[in-house]
Amino acid sequence: MRSRQPKQLLLAFFGEHVVDDSPGPIRASVLIGVLEGAGVGAPATRATLDRLVHSGILARSRSGREILFSLTEHGVAVLREATYRVRGPRPFEPQGEGWTLVTFSIPEGQRTLRHRLRSSLTWEGFAPIRDGLWLAPGEVDLVGSLEPLQQDLPPNAVIAFHARELAGFPIGESVRAAWDIEVIRREHLAFIEMWSEPAAAELAPSALTVRTMLVADWLALLRADPRLPPEFMDAEWPAPRSAEVYRHMHEELADASAAEFAALVTARSAPKRQNGPAVPPFAASRTRSAATHPR
Repeated sequence: MRSRQPKQLLLAFFGEHVVDDSPGPIRASVLIGVLEGAGVGAPATRATLDRLVHSGILARSRSGREILFSLTEHGVAVLREATYRVRGPRPFEPQGEGWTLVTFSIPEGQRTLRHRLRSSLTWEGFAPIRDGLWLAPGEVDLVGSLEPLQQDLPPNAVIAFHARELAGFPIGESVRAAWDIEVIRREHLAFIEMWSEPAAAELAPSALTVRTMLVADWLALLRADPRLPPEFMDAEWPAPRSAEVYRHMHEELADASAAEFAALVTARSAPKRQNGPAVPPFAASRTRSAATHPR
């Protein structure tokens, strides 16, 4: 399993708790606390928040001495575009038959836009098979997946086709050149090993942090698996087990995580204590699994 980057964790947090429910701006101290539980220091979190503001995903505001962050319209569009696969019932199955081919041309001076486009294509299962030509299994909804980029893409920058394999021109070698299937298998097995253990619910003192870590790992796995057709897999392919493990742990953490998040959002408007020792934001938090499986 890849190491969890601050950006992955922040996008997981906003995707889980903010994009659908619109709780209002989130205090920087809350975000720092959640990521500190996942092993990310405050300076790295602040730097990543700055980058997300610069990229247009988040907006920064101030309330008194508090710094607050909220999703922009662009940020909402990006996270909602990913929602179907993140929460879908069959996240590792191809979308339809055949193959989708894409070629694109972005001016050299727009490297950031080029990076965003490549990132969007990778999320949808595309991989380059030769210079300037990207391939993905199935019938990819490029209109939907590239919608957050439409305002920035030059006219005719992206050209796409849906195709099928022709007799005498097997696509197997191109598939194996574009994707390392054994690496994808190892990503699934690492996810299963990490999150199938009951003790995984206690990876951090806070259920909110653990759920954020789980979703960040899930996002990384979805990005790693392009949803290849079943003929390229074997009978022991672990993707169905990964989905089962994710759903079980996600449900295990749901109630405690939601309660913690609600308490933190409510605390934004509560009066500050003037006396007495400071209480860590997650000091009293225990997941249901921690109560069921004591150390």
